[in-house]
Amino acid sequence: QVQLVESGGGSVQAGGSLRLSCAASGQTFSSYVMGWFRQAPGKERDFVAAISRSGGSTYYADSVKGRFTISRDNAKNTVYLEMNSLKPEDTAVYYCAIGGASAYGYYNSRRYNYWGQGTQVTVSS
Repeated sequence: QVQLVESGGGSVQAGGSLRLSCAASGQTFSSYVMGWFRQAPGKERDFVAAISRSGGSTYYADSVKGRFTISRDNAKNTVYLEMNSLKPEDTAVYYCAIGGASAYGYYNSRRYNYWGQGTQVTVSS
């Protein structure tokens, strides 16, 4: 089985910071690309960030570039999302995901095979 468990969500004022973690088990962690997506009520699930198998390449949605940083620690089977300068529009449930080789790009949810349960992030104005 494959399990992904997100943590670190909560409530923060605009301009504040949060660090999300996603612990994975049941697979060879270093063999998968890791991604973060978010979804607000009544909205589609949107790409946030992704990181390559080795951690050497990262990808970000335009809306979070310069504010969010994705990283991974393969020895701990964990991926992180450091979120700075948070805005009210960042409010959503954040999901981590893993996937192998795919014809879809890092931004496309179809390329990911396994998903966590999500963690709520709320940013007040």
